Amino acid sequence: MKPKHKIAILLVGLLVTRWCATALQQQSAHSPQPHSVWDGVYTAEQAKRGEPLYDRECSTCHGDKLAGHEDAPSLAGQEFLESWNGLTVGKLFDKIRLTMPKGEPGEVTVEEKADILAYILNVNKFPAGKTELQKSEALKDIRFEANKSATR
Repeated sequence: MKPKHKIAILLVGLLVTRWCATALQQQSAHSPQPHSVWDGVYTAEQAKRGEPLYDRECSTCHGDKLAGHEDAPSLAGQEFLESWNGLTVGKLFDKIRLTMPKGEPGEVTVEEKADILAYILNVNKFPAGKTELQKSEALKDIRFEANKSATR
C-alpha cells in the first residue's frame, strides 16, 4: 500500500473516531440523567394537595398515618422504604395508578394519584423540589433510594 493511501486511511479513521465521540457526547447531553427521590421530585404544594386526597381515598386501607392494615401495606417507615429501595418512582406510581384504590383504580385521576404519591414521599421525609411529580417517562429514571447516602 502506498504511503498516501495509508495516510488517507488513518485520517478517515481519526475523523470517524472523532465523529463517534462527538455523537456520544451530544447524546449524553440530551439524555435525561437518572436521579433519585433525594433530588426533590415533587413540590410542597403538590404534597399539600395530596394529603386530603390520601385521607379520602387511601386512609381506609392504609391508615391515617400510612402505617397499613391487615391487607394493605404500610406506605411510610422502614418497611415501606426497604420494599421500594432500588426500584423506581415509575414502578411505584404505576402500582398506585393501576391498582389503587383497590377494586376501583379508575375512581381517582392520574393527576390526583401523582399528588397522593407526592404526599407519601413527603411523609417519608424525601425533600420537596421545584417541579411537580407527573405521569411521564421521566419517572422511570427516578430511583427510589431509602437512604440519602446511597445516592452519592
